[in-house]
Amino acid sequence: MNNSKNVLRYIFGKGSISNLKSILDTRTEGDNYVVYFIDEYFKGNQILENLPITNKDEIFFVQTKDEPKTKGINLLRDNLLVKNKINPKAIVSLGGGCTLDTGKAIANLLKNPGNAEDYQGWDLVKNQAVYKIGIPTISGTGAEASRTCVMTNPENGLKLGMNSDFTIYDQLILDPDLTKSVPRDQYFYTGMDTYLHCIESLNGSYRNAIGDAFSHQAINLCREIFLSKDMMSDENREKLMVASYLGGCAIANSYVGLVHPFSAGLSVVFDTHHCIGNCIAMTAMDEFYPNELEEFWMMAKKQNVSIPRGIASSVSEDIYKKLYASTIIHEKPLNNALGDRFKNILTFEKVKEIFRKM
Repeated sequence: MNNSKNVLRYIFGKGSISNLKSILDTRTEGDNYVVYFIDEYFKGNQILENLPITNKDEIFFVQTKDEPKTKGINLLRDNLLVKNKINPKAIVSLGGGCTLDTGKAIANLLKNPGNAEDYQGWDLVKNQAVYKIGIPTISGTGAEASRTCVMTNPENGLKLGMNSDFTIYDQLILDPDLTKSVPRDQYFYTGMDTYLHCIESLNGSYRNAIGDAFSHQAINLCREIFLSKDMMSDENREKLMVASYLGGCAIANSYVGLVHPFSAGLSVVFDTHHCIGNCIAMTAMDEFYPNELEEFWMMAKKQNVSIPRGIASSVSEDIYKKLYASTIIHEKPLNNALGDRFKNILTFEKVKEIFRKM
């Protein structure tokens, strides 16, 4: 029986980012400076003028063209070590899933020896992380609520997070005003992450009443949002921020299924971003999630969003072998979806067939 943990504190509502200073002012542990990880999208943006940044603080603008790699996380940690900024009173992450995951990973590494790749797995982090605040600027990944921070290790082809109670944010600021400027297609792709990991959870074997409750509510909100006329209305952006948080809580109490491992394969081999990768992978899931796939297409059509096709329809045998290896390595979610004999179902030829349908 798991002893589950969720985010301890959150503030929700328009303009709630204005509470950041008062939250930081209450911090008495650590040295008197803050380390900020901010999505590079906001470099030079007016939003920075509203952050309580002082000349003692460290600011890193996180590039989001590529998803987090273990080497990049280690380099950020090393940068702080060189500057002797290893004991901040807080880490603040403002951005999407890549930025939120980066902040969580660095918070872990500053209090645990070794490198990022040493902690890819379940419950390998042993020491309490640096206090951290998450401020999502796009909704859907659930990174603000989950107990993991996903990164890719190109050396072994593993895309996996630091799954640990220590990875969970201590404080969230959920301000739907921050999602106004998200590009429309990206808003859909990222929002679908919530829908997809919740339907995977509900179709898996590692279910429980709490995880199911979070998943059902998140899915219901996604239906209200993506089957409405305007998914990006003020009301729907509020709903999606709630759905993202609930979806993150859902997956913290369960596991994903088939979509995410296949998406991880796309990410490792083609550097496909997580959320659009999930959408691409979902297009080939008619055998496993037929009703959910039909609803997925309804949502995409309603919002006039196109899903890229043909990414792996015709590649070399070596590429298919890499895709297979990068997919089949995700034992927990595949076991959740298909049982402990999942490798008998997902043979190389079967996996190749699925990728060719994308």
